[in-house]
Amino acid sequence: MRIGFGSDHAGYVLKDRLKAWALSQHHEVVDFGTEGPASVDYPDIAHRAVEGRDKWDKLVLVCGSGIGISIAANRHADIRCALVTSPEHADLARQHNDANAIAFGQRLTDPLQAEYYLKIFLSTPFEGGRHQGRVEKIELA
Repeated sequence: MRIGFGSDHAGYVLKDRLKAWALSQHHEVVDFGTEGPASVDYPDIAHRAVEGRDKWDKLVLVCGSGIGISIAANRHADIRCALVTSPEHADLARQHNDANAIAFGQRLTDPLQAEYYLKIFLSTPFEGGRHQGRVEKIELA
């Protein structure tokens, strides 16, 4: 699977750890930045990563809380980014919402838990069925 990664300065440590985990699982990775502690704006990273949609199958975004970067990503058509804080969130984001992006807050998420949530997210299929129509209703325009 091709996985895109993006973070602001408050999330790059967790982003790099999750990238290393993805590589250890034999996934391809594409990094949309950032690479260090110099301040960058999370919307810029989210927009860059989403605009690179043809380069990834799933997207991982990280900022300090996970909130801002997920909101920015969700402004784009066909992006369903779930802020995940539990295994159940990771599972249901895929099963019921066909999420194609996941967001984490580096300040709020234990790195081992984030790896576990990402594993669940990547391995859980969309159930379709009654959920398909609901997912279609998400797109307003």
